[in-house]
Amino acid sequence: MMKSKQLLTNVLALSLGLGLVACKSIPNEQTKNTTEPKSTSSETQKSPTETAEESKTEGKTVTLRIAASATPHAEILEYAQALLDLRSDAKYKLDIKVFDDYVLPNQVTEEGSVDVNYFQHQPYMDDFNQKNGTHLVSVKKIHYEPFGLFAGRKKSLDELKEGDSIAIPNDGTNEGRALRLLESAGLIKLKATDDFNLTKLDIVENPKNLKIEELEAAQISRALSDVDYGVINGNYALQAKLNVAKDALIKEGSEKSINTFANIIAVKKGNEDLPGVKQLVEVLGSAEMQKFVADKYKGSVVMLENK
Repeated sequence: MMKSKQLLTNVLALSLGLGLVACKSIPNEQTKNTTEPKSTSSETQKSPTETAEESKTEGKTVTLRIAASATPHAEILEYAQALLDLRSDAKYKLDIKVFDDYVLPNQVTEEGSVDVNYFQHQPYMDDFNQKNGTHLVSVKKIHYEPFGLFAGRKKSLDELKEGDSIAIPNDGTNEGRALRLLESAGLIKLKATDDFNLTKLDIVENPKNLKIEELEAAQISRALSDVDYGVINGNYALQAKLNVAKDALIKEGSEKSINTFANIIAVKKGNEDLPGVKQLVEVLGSAEMQKFVADKYKGSVVMLENK
């Protein structure tokens, strides 16, 4: 009988010991949940577009083909490439294709032989879309280039005489922009409208009978020796070694002009989220880019923030 009791006692002790071991080896579910790492907020807040882009570009070099004017756009893009190369995800390469006119960059963007263009402002793009049936859209406003009136045969406005000639761009909204600049100086008066789609036919007062000569924008800086004055686009002024901040007789600068004529990154509609576009816009808006442009262009090009 004593042996039976002793055997029963041993069995119970063994069972209790196994139960304690089992309890130690199976973690409490609540404890498990509190010790596992949680997702960071950045991981949980990624948009479907960002996640899809990351999966498509993971481990690959992404090439973004860009049509641009030589100055300042291509120069700014070259520095943007240097900034992209410094990023932790340094896999974005810019294939910069330089154009010297305002038509082909939009055509090749529409056709798809480039992904992005960087040379124009919103009013010009809107006018181009309307006239050519294209489908270009702005991704971001990047910088502003003030228009300026520059000396030709006459070296100051004090020399302005009856019948003097002034060359202005002949393309779409840029002609209206040049005429607005002349109006701001009191040289002419335009019909009452907020529209920038103006030509010299919209001049209602011209007290000095100035001869307004419409030329291709790229030609005006080269034609200064043949006219008394010329209104020149910012990028073409830079190519001609003219600085609107110090060389122009009069220049743009109103907040309305800055907001209206900011140069943009443009794509064909539907391509706004192409891999690399977001990263390009980020470096173009960086503090490093702001300093580079301010140091290099001395007021002829002004980078925008949050526009």
